[in-house]
Amino acid sequence: MSKTMLIDAAHAEETRVAIVDGRQVEEFDFESRARRQLRGNIYLAKVTRVEPSLQAAFVEYGGNRHGFLAFNEIHPDYYQIPVADREAIMAEAQSDDDDDHDDLGRESDDGDSDGGLADEERLKRRLMRRYKIQDVIKRRQILLVQVVKDERGAKGAALTTWLSLAGRYCVLMPNTGKGGGISRKITNTSDRRRLKAAAAALKVPQGMGLIIRTAGAKRTRAEIKRDYEYLLRLWSTIRETTLSSNAPAMIYEEENLVRRAVRDMYDKDFDGIQVEGVEGFKQARDFMRVLMPSQAKKIHLYQGSRPLFASNGIE
Repeated sequence: MSKTMLIDAAHAEETRVAIVDGRQVEEFDFESRARRQLRGNIYLAKVTRVEPSLQAAFVEYGGNRHGFLAFNEIHPDYYQIPVADREAIMAEAQSDDDDDHDDLGRESDDGDSDGGLADEERLKRRLMRRYKIQDVIKRRQILLVQVVKDERGAKGAALTTWLSLAGRYCVLMPNTGKGGGISRKITNTSDRRRLKAAAAALKVPQGMGLIIRTAGAKRTRAEIKRDYEYLLRLWSTIRETTLSSNAPAMIYEEENLVRRAVRDMYDKDFDGIQVEGVEGFKQARDFMRVLMPSQAKKIHLYQGSRPLFASNGIE
């Protein structure tokens, strides 16, 4: 049987993606323009209220409601404290000498329990014992935040200032000091050893962290490096956009379904990707050229007389 990705992007109101093996649908996802997720988006936000009883802040970021920012989700770079104190905090974090945190961490975007965030969690706990939000965060303060949980009902989005950018094989954490590691779901010892060596060879700048995702398990050092360099360029663009923006403002929008499908669902073993809709085709092709240039030739614009899904017998 031949495995193919079908992307129905013919209508702006809704995008659908299916992975089919012959005539059998193995995976399906859809996204409505009216209900686009905010999760993963990055905004330049302004603190509107500091709430000591909750040890949290409410911020204006451009959503329908003010976002909720818990104190432990605020990076110490934003603390209104003497520079020497802030430097001492980060020096403490850097000096924590733990050999391997690969099996500790929080859930990542693709459902893996990725390692390397134990240092970050320890730092958060230490900061919360040492400071109170009302002493170090002020109203009207400007923060760069990322949505970790979408708005729901009367609740605003949950936010963090500990940023992460997901690529196909890696997750870059641009302001997590010592974070880094290998996806917990990669259990093969030789794969883990090889990937650790590949990550070490990248020489990730101090102050950043890198996690290799499950999708990177069998990838070459060159493929890991290409994905990492793409994320570095993305972070550079985010920084430049931030410097030229006024809060509240969207700085970065998480990939739409077309690009997420290419990033997270596509595999080199696929026969190809058929895309209905010229704009969706261009997005998929251009993004593939960045992520996996050799695979871009497998993306084809569907121009049949019947709708793509109907012609493949799945609707």
